[in-house]
Amino acid sequence: MNRILIVEDEKKIARIIELQLKYAGYETDLAQNGAEAIEKCLKQSYDLILMDIMMPKVDGLTACKEIKLHDPTAKVIMLTAKDDIQDVITGLDGGADDYVTKPFIFDELLARIRANIRKTSASAIASNEEILTFEDLVVNTSTFEVSRNSQEIDLSKTEFDLLKHLLINKGLVLTREQILNKVWGYDYYGSLNIVDVYIKYLRDKVDRDFDRKLIQTVRGRGYVVK
Repeated sequence: MNRILIVEDEKKIARIIELQLKYAGYETDLAQNGAEAIEKCLKQSYDLILMDIMMPKVDGLTACKEIKLHDPTAKVIMLTAKDDIQDVITGLDGGADDYVTKPFIFDELLARIRANIRKTSASAIASNEEILTFEDLVVNTSTFEVSRNSQEIDLSKTEFDLLKHLLINKGLVLTREQILNKVWGYDYYGSLNIVDVYIKYLRDKVDRDFDRKLIQTVRGRGYVVK
């Protein structure tokens, strides 16, 4: 049975989520703020963490970063009342795997939970890939280390997942829809523009300081590493 940590400072909302998840067959644990969530995650592992953003003591974004430093494989879905694209990007750059905007339909939340737990299982199977390379670019999928021409490159989790997907499919043109479905998941309901935003972020880190540009745009079709 999958175990989920609910991090929510509003007790009524936390209790509703807890009852619904238990009814859906999940084991649950509760934390009322980010500090308590960090403490719990240091003591035990969870299959998924539902993390509210606006909380006292330690906010959700800070807690997510701390938890990811301890366990980069932890799955975190942010619960936020904000729907601005910049807030979403901030959460994802902080290590979050997904987000749900309040108020949400509970069936949608369950779908996001199932999708992210499936990703965890798939990642465990795919971890044997270990090292991905293309020319002078090296990506270690076990340690999350990235380098080009022996220069270390620091990527956020979403940037890393995007680069990994491009490298696995090097030479193949991937549409925005294909990238979105693979990196953000089939349950993502946001704009396709987020793919363009993260391609720009990735190019700034992987290509900007090199004459040879590896991430290329195929106009009208999508993106490719070649």
